[in-house]
Amino acid sequence: DQDFRGRYMLVFFGFTACPDICPAGLQLMSAALGKIGAKADNVTPIFISVDPARDTPEKIAAYVKNFDDRLVGLTGTPEEVAAVAKAYRVFYEKTPNESSSSDYGMNHTSIIYLMGPDGEYVTHFTPTTDVGAMAEKLNKLP
Repeated sequence: DQDFRGRYMLVFFGFTACPDICPAGLQLMSAALGKIGAKADNVTPIFISVDPARDTPEKIAAYVKNFDDRLVGLTGTPEEVAAVAKAYRVFYEKTPNESSSSDYGMNHTSIIYLMGPDGEYVTHFTPTTDVGAMAEKLNKLP
């Protein structure tokens, strides 16, 4: 997060194969930023993968561009992902797919964190937050 100091951050953890919650969260972030105009220039939306085994940097880069060109996609080693998830108190775990032994899902915390320019927690949203409510809070940022 040191790379983004001086800016607000919307931080969301998920994975590119997520069928529902992750796309909803990323669409919400994009729509809310779209509603606040130039103020969005002070907010960096960040998607951090909890599935580093499948989510390569290239895969994440292509995935996040489906939602918003401003969106930054991040991954790392399993240890790096575990460390950042722990710092944000994010739960995640592999879940087996009963119909395919080679496929799996990921259970994970579905909170969108708003972090301040100093890296400190400001507030949070869920992927089911109304876009207007998120935009209103973001629009009140200095």
